[in-house]
Amino acid sequence: MVGIRSYGGYVPRYRLNRFLVFGSMGWINPANMLNAQGEKAVANFDEDSVTMAAAAGADCMTGFDRSEVGGVYFASTTAPFKERLCANLVAGALAAGEDIRTADFGNGLKAGTSALMAALDAAAAGTANNVVVSAADIRLGKMGSVQELMFGDGAAAFMVGDKDVIAEFKGSYSTGYDFVDHLRGAQAKYDRQWEERWIRDMGFDQFIPEVVNGLCEKYGVAPGDFDKVVYPCYYGGARKAIGGKLGLDPEKVEDNLQAVIGDTGAAQPLMMFAKALETAKPGDKILLVSYGSGCDALYFEVTDNIKKLPSRKGVSGYLERRAELDNYPKYLAWRHMVDVDTGLRGEEMKWARWSMIWRSHKAILSLEGTKCKACGTVQFPPQRICVNPKCGATDEAEPIVLSDKGGTVASFTSDLLSATINPPAVYGSVNFKGGGRFVFDFTDCTVEDLAVGNPVDFSFRIKHYDEIRDITSYFWKAIPA
Repeated sequence: MVGIRSYGGYVPRYRLNRFLVFGSMGWINPANMLNAQGEKAVANFDEDSVTMAAAAGADCMTGFDRSEVGGVYFASTTAPFKERLCANLVAGALAAGEDIRTADFGNGLKAGTSALMAALDAAAAGTANNVVVSAADIRLGKMGSVQELMFGDGAAAFMVGDKDVIAEFKGSYSTGYDFVDHLRGAQAKYDRQWEERWIRDMGFDQFIPEVVNGLCEKYGVAPGDFDKVVYPCYYGGARKAIGGKLGLDPEKVEDNLQAVIGDTGAAQPLMMFAKALETAKPGDKILLVSYGSGCDALYFEVTDNIKKLPSRKGVSGYLERRAELDNYPKYLAWRHMVDVDTGLRGEEMKWARWSMIWRSHKAILSLEGTKCKACGTVQFPPQRICVNPKCGATDEAEPIVLSDKGGTVASFTSDLLSATINPPAVYGSVNFKGGGRFVFDFTDCTVEDLAVGNPVDFSFRIKHYDEIRDITSYFWKAIPA
């Protein structure tokens, strides 16, 4: 039996009220008042599609051993690299093995479901098992555009395997069309869309019913047979029209999270699917539909194993972990949509020294330290010689992953002189649970949220960005637990 073994979600902490955006940019397009309700999820200044995919993947791995992972697939239309496999970064952050299958999927909004189907096919064929599929997007619209209001940031992840599945995969149906409603060229930063009526009437209204009816005819079911139906569309009227055309009970159509997150691109249908699984019961039939240059439709049936799945944050848990971003210019600076002056220290050259990064890649990506076999002392960064003065053993250490251990604040400071796009910089020493200490940046908090002895978790984040060479470097930061 092939299907979903586990799921996870991630929503950034910060939320931006859409009316705040309209208050600043409504003068350019007053009709945008119609899109100014609710709030959108906004990635922090040190987050991107890779870090969000890693966070969703970690949530998905709750209750599972990382040694089980047989592959990592990453799906996004906003990958930070064109020639560097981002799936390897996500796999490293999950501390998965290096003898696994990794792949990136992109260039279309149905990349998330494409990656999911590829993992399902691999599991069915026996060529890869326990593949973690993680999709994330952080799409941008120009200031004052509809997209700026409607897009949001987020991620979802699933483990696909052939045993103990919580949702059995029953089949799929796909269409592919070079239908250009949204477009981003190879060098473009912002999404460009065609006329909205064209998108609604010729896009969503035609393609989603077509793929749903195609799947139903293929497998001998009716749209009304499904207990939960997932399909993306941020046009409220169009969503209702699609449901009416398919004869769906509105109670069975999953919320598109538009009012609280926004449209998350390739991750959108998977985030809705992950949230649907949070309340799914054994026997529920779930229809998952993606949209973008055609559609994918996937048919799942929930099994009794869903009762055994360990609890996780999921999309709902991260929705509750929110903070208001009450500063629209700060959002623009975080997304590099406006230039800001971070002072002379901000002009420091930040070279990526690839040989050094390779030698330390497990420490950087997986927060892997060492544990002395002789006395049990934990150290980070990894060391050959035990730091314990009563031990001093040489080359008697074994690797230990610290990213999931958590820790406590040993010291902290707030620094207004450091070059940062989110001043003040907050950093300090953290004691790992089980031993060891290291200096970390603190993120997703203010200095008022910290106190010596308070518990923290670790989050994979952007360490710095080299604007000259367009290179993002990553490391771990501490966040209040």
